[in-house]
Amino acid sequence: MTTLATKGQILEDAGYAYNFDHIIYVNRNTKKAFSVQFVEDHDEEELKSRISENTQAGEWRFYFNSSPSEAVKRELESVLD
Repeated sequence: MTTLATKGQILEDAGYAYNFDHIIYVNRNTKKAFSVQFVEDHDEEELKSRISENTQAGEWRFYFNSSPSEAVKRELESVLD
């Protein structure tokens, strides 16, 4: 079983940093954010797959167990940009 620490290391190796204020892992270069709950609930292969996923240029991609509301997305985007 993969621990959260191991998954956190996978994210850090891929350029993600933990954001304590929002409890998410963020990569500003790829414009992706993973909630801790998503990381906990998905296996290592799923996490690696999402990390390597291509995204639309300039658009943030949020990986949460439940899709955040548009208001939450806007707030995160303004804080993270």
